[in-house]
Amino acid sequence: MGLPSKALSVRQPWAWAIIHAGKDIENRSWQAVNHGLNVRGPIAIHASASMSKGEYESTAEFMKTIGVTCPPAKDLRRGGIIGEVEVLDVVRGSDSPWFFGPRGLVLANPGACTFIPVKGCLGYFNWRNHLTEDLVEPAKWMLPKQPKPEPQGSLI
Repeated sequence: MGLPSKALSVRQPWAWAIIHAGKDIENRSWQAVNHGLNVRGPIAIHASASMSKGEYESTAEFMKTIGVTCPPAKDLRRGGIIGEVEVLDVVRGSDSPWFFGPRGLVLANPGACTFIPVKGCLGYFNWRNHLTEDLVEPAKWMLPKQPKPEPQGSLI
């Protein structure tokens, strides 16, 4: 486990985009960033356990506008460490298409890792203190629709 011990929890599919799609800014509110203004260097990326259908769809739609194809929701691992990235700076503005503000963590050098189930926390946290064996299964809305069974009628 050569991953950094400090992690930041990010909701899917944004976490996937950091590791796999060139998302070079992680947007945070002033309060959320304020506690980590001094943090620079490598951190682990924790994919949050929760993801609503609406936030998945709107994020996937946004990604499409910048040429990124988001994986199907059922394929996005949640509730654990999915990789690492380096925090270079905290900014109030950026030309990156990923920046929405009001503050942004400038990210570089992403790398994926084998999924590690971890309970998340707000802000930066030591993920090794939150290891779990619980796996987050895809929600019902993420799974393909099953065909309705044919009614079994009587033969006359």
